[in-house]
Amino acid sequence: MRLPINLLSLTLSLSTLPTILAVFTDEAFIVDFHHNLLGFPQPHTTFFHHPRKDDKATLLYTFSDLGVLGAVNPGTGKVVWRQFLADGNSTEEGFLKPVEGENTVVSAIGGRVDGWDALSGREKWGNVFTGEIRDLEVIETAAEEDNKDALALFEESGKGILRRLKGGNGDVVWEYRDGSDDLPFQVSTNVQHVFMVSLHGTRGGYNLKVTSLDPISGKKTGEYTLTSKADVHAPEDVLLVGANSAAPIIAWADKALKNLKVNILGKPGDLQTLPLKESDGELVKVTLNAPQLIQSQSHFLVHTHSAVSNRAEVYHIDLASGSIKKAYDLPKLGGKGVVSVSSQNANVYFTRITEAEVVIVSSASHGILGRWPVKVDKDHGQFLHASSEVVQKGVDTYAVRSAVATSNQDWVLVRNGAEAWNRVEGLSGAVAAEWAEIPESESLAKTLEAEAHSNPLSAYIHRVRRHVNDLQYLPNYLQELPKRILSSILPGDIAAPKPGVLVRDNFGFNKLVIVATQRGRIYGLDAGNQGSVIWSLSAFPIPKGDKWDVKGLWVDNSRAIVTIQGSDGEHILVKTSTGEIVEKMNMGTRPPVQSSAIVESPSGLRLLPIGYDGNPGEIPSAWAPKDFVVTQGNNGEVKGLKFESKGETSFPIAAWTFQPSGQRIINVAARPAHDPVASIGRVLGDRSVLYKYLNPNVILVTAVSDESSTASFYLIDSISGDILYSVTYEGVDTKQPITSALSENWFAYSLWIDDLSSTNSLPSPKGYQLFISELFESDVANDRGPLGAADNSSSLEPSDIPNAEPALPHVITQSFIIPESITHMSVTQTRQGITSRQLICTFATGIIGIPRNILDPRRPVGRDPTANEMEEGLFRYSPFIEFDPKLILTHNREVIGIKGVIASPALLESTSLIFAYGIDIFGTRVAPSAAFDILGKAFNKLSLVATVLALGVGVGVLAPMVRRKQINGRWMS
Repeated sequence: MRLPINLLSLTLSLSTLPTILAVFTDEAFIVDFHHNLLGFPQPHTTFFHHPRKDDKATLLYTFSDLGVLGAVNPGTGKVVWRQFLADGNSTEEGFLKPVEGENTVVSAIGGRVDGWDALSGREKWGNVFTGEIRDLEVIETAAEEDNKDALALFEESGKGILRRLKGGNGDVVWEYRDGSDDLPFQVSTNVQHVFMVSLHGTRGGYNLKVTSLDPISGKKTGEYTLTSKADVHAPEDVLLVGANSAAPIIAWADKALKNLKVNILGKPGDLQTLPLKESDGELVKVTLNAPQLIQSQSHFLVHTHSAVSNRAEVYHIDLASGSIKKAYDLPKLGGKGVVSVSSQNANVYFTRITEAEVVIVSSASHGILGRWPVKVDKDHGQFLHASSEVVQKGVDTYAVRSAVATSNQDWVLVRNGAEAWNRVEGLSGAVAAEWAEIPESESLAKTLEAEAHSNPLSAYIHRVRRHVNDLQYLPNYLQELPKRILSSILPGDIAAPKPGVLVRDNFGFNKLVIVATQRGRIYGLDAGNQGSVIWSLSAFPIPKGDKWDVKGLWVDNSRAIVTIQGSDGEHILVKTSTGEIVEKMNMGTRPPVQSSAIVESPSGLRLLPIGYDGNPGEIPSAWAPKDFVVTQGNNGEVKGLKFESKGETSFPIAAWTFQPSGQRIINVAARPAHDPVASIGRVLGDRSVLYKYLNPNVILVTAVSDESSTASFYLIDSISGDILYSVTYEGVDTKQPITSALSENWFAYSLWIDDLSSTNSLPSPKGYQLFISELFESDVANDRGPLGAADNSSSLEPSDIPNAEPALPHVITQSFIIPESITHMSVTQTRQGITSRQLICTFATGIIGIPRNILDPRRPVGRDPTANEMEEGLFRYSPFIEFDPKLILTHNREVIGIKGVIASPALLESTSLIFAYGIDIFGTRVAPSAAFDILGKAFNKLSLVATVLALGVGVGVLAPMVRRKQINGRWMS
């Protein structure tokens, strides 16, 4: 079907409207939302610390499981600063230590060690080494010194390497290499010695080797081995290696959790056994809490847990005699609990937090210094671990605040027993997300369905009864009516939605977003209420160090159910509005899944799991896809599958396979599921038309060769497997991000090029580049190409001529230099596709929306546009696209670790909803062709109403006067 030329002109006119690059100015930070997250805090890298030596105030520091180092204001819960240090796909453990008395914190992850200004988060020094960090400590000195040195323990090629680093610049002072094959574990220090603790043996049975080093020269001064092979089977079995002379011990429990074995570091023959008391059954967990502050007393607490209760014992260490004696017991309490330790000069305080109360005790005496009832929202779950700060306000008056990590992956600050704030850190590390409509009332939907399937008379009677019954809601409606009228006239949000209440709006802005995280949790966010969490649940337990590998997430809006498919065969179905689990299949109950696809089958749309080697396997015919399915095999090859049915069973058959020689496929992009085309052609300035090549079956395949440093892009027909277009670039850094996107009749991709040559003869200067290619049926205006006369066509039989070649599109390509790498690409979506599209790109700390007219490959090169080209909206080509702040959708926010961006159309044609997920969460709405169908908040509705009312009053006053004058004029005549 050919659209009339005036409709094409209308589409062009909309695309040339003044572009709104993000939102209205007065809507910035209002219609968009941002969860600036850190990741889930780890117990050994979370603490309170004075950012300045003489400051009384402290900040809360953490180095999360996602490799994000940050400082949080403990009074408000707001992030003061943060640094993203880990690779996005890394599972390396990070370390963080405060330098007491200095404005420095030291971090280590992977092979890098850095010193940071504790107040501003600016890097003071940094150093990178080979190997992986295993422990980090600040060295203990006899006198007060500025810029205390750090000790960094590395594992390199199976060997332990301990380095002392200067506290001022990070340079290596000395280095000790352990020649054995022992596993480097931890490091401890006192004034006379540095102790390097290694695991001697093989996994399943380790002895503990302690090597003594001279802190000045780094030379070995002694070594001894502790027999622990029967009890220590993994590094996690060692309960504590004290950081310094405040806790100069190494401790572990026996296999039966009957005794605690403790060695004071530096005393080879001294291995003391401390009995562990049982209560309410066998012990299931033992933890040790010891101070980190060097001047603290050498006291530690043993916290034991049974299935139904917990208790604690406090021990004192006499460094002179080498004895360890129990000081006192803390009473047994029911349920779960956590204990944290804090120091103030030499005083050591233990904070015990249970489900019922918060208690502070001194390590010197069992007397309770403070007790408060716990007032924390139960939705946070159980307490896992805590970091506390105790302040003595008077002689007998104390206060405490504790940052508690919970089982529902919230981070809660408890101040004197009461919840002060909480951060939903479990939302970080999102790996998949999808938009969902707010479901209509279930009862109303069932009623309307029943009326649709009944005869007209009974349906009419039923509807009248329903309307009469709805009159009970009339008083509430009339009560809310003035507020609704005032909210439509006055500025501001008088009728703002209530938190937790899901309500659809007339513009389609209020939607849900379903988010799955790598820790196995699912969240439901209300995008119309600043991305607030309306529900969350734990889908599957994910072991520490592993990630939930989500292979598919699909929302069925007709049933208001989301389906999530995992790689181990697990899947879960959840109601989008409440988080109620409808169906769940645990891991390992079905074969592993490599990917998934949303397919249309005789039974409707469904999420099809695809097994290894890209084989979905045999499925019921009612579930078989009607169309071709594109998958990837174990070697990365792309395959087109067609399902054939035999009775009630269907099985896939590979219709074609694509594997470029000498290259590996890294990405396959397809057009979005919602990608409407409002115009089949592009109207030129002389009123002729370039017809778009609109093939819904095309895919864009990206392949690279690490050996030859090349990258190729292939446009393939997914039905026939024919290559419609290809291009190869040389001198490509394949380690840099290579991203692509495909929409309508154009596609874009970005990469780093370090060579001046390419197979398409386009200029390719060194640096990050963005390429745009547009597809047309012919290079001649008003020509439909080889298939112009055909009413329809087939990818398998493109012509009546046997074995004819497919009709290839005419491709126009242009390149642009960009200032930094693009990590992900997406395209805006609108309801009818009339609005011009924007290319949504993510970079290191933000998201940019590049208007489609800037990326137009037909922009004239080396000359100004002609009058006809200017009428099309073309302007002179410039090879460089600057990331103008006006293009940045995230404004001045720092959005880090973005893994993906999804778009959804609003009911307004002008507006597209954008949601980005990863470490951070960000949502906004954009109007690429200006908000031509809605008024901004700056529009003065009150003045308009006042003007209309004034005109009405004026007409009412003047009308009788004019009528009287007309009557008098007739009498006079």
